[in-house]
Amino acid sequence: CLFLLAALIAIGMAGLRVDFGLLLEPLGFVKVLEWIFAILAFATCGSFQGETILLVSCKGVVNKTVTASFAYPFRLNTVEFSAPDPKGCGGTWTDVHLVGNFSSSAQFFVTLAALVFLYCIAALVVYIGYNHVYQQNNKFPLTDMIISVLTAFLWLISTFVWAKALAGIKMSTGASIIPGIESCKAQGTTCSFVSVTSMGILNVSVVFGLLNMFLWGGNVWFLYKDTKLHNQWNRISENP
Repeated sequence: CLFLLAALIAIGMAGLRVDFGLLLEPLGFVKVLEWIFAILAFATCGSFQGETILLVSCKGVVNKTVTASFAYPFRLNTVEFSAPDPKGCGGTWTDVHLVGNFSSSAQFFVTLAALVFLYCIAALVVYIGYNHVYQQNNKFPLTDMIISVLTAFLWLISTFVWAKALAGIKMSTGASIIPGIESCKAQGTTCSFVSVTSMGILNVSVVFGLLNMFLWGGNVWFLYKDTKLHNQWNRISENP
């Protein structure tokens, strides 16, 4: 981002030549797709809100639902179930929290999506307004290609760790949590699992992460064709 800012300042004096036709070419079209899919990855993960619901019966309380609401960034260990009854259960119900802190994986994924979103905007400004400078200076295509390689790798890592964290979130909010709740083991107390909010949208966020990885990896080829490395290779292969 700092490089792009410096580049934009450096080429600002070169003159703006707006050409939206570049968006129809692979270089610009793929960058638009990368921008859109970064937004989708950010939105599907960062906007999630859900809750786990249990049914509790104990002394003085019959079939009372308790809920634990959770959301991004999924610090589940800070999420507490509502008490069945402040004065019920004969004092056997203590504060019950969900288990696990998955914030680092979720924030890594969302932060990458946000940075990619900003980078795509800056790159599109260069492509559309300063393409003549971009093509004349080989450093820009080469740097763009290196950033694309790095970004594809980061999408791979972030999607992998987020998918693993998502599996943990499902375990920590599903029916398997009941055996770990001490209050549900008290004499005369029974707990049963009712439901948990569907996490289909989070599954979709993993898919968008993979799509972003393939987009950025595939874009390396189009960027490579704009560098001197590709031109030099062509000259070598054509030289008898």
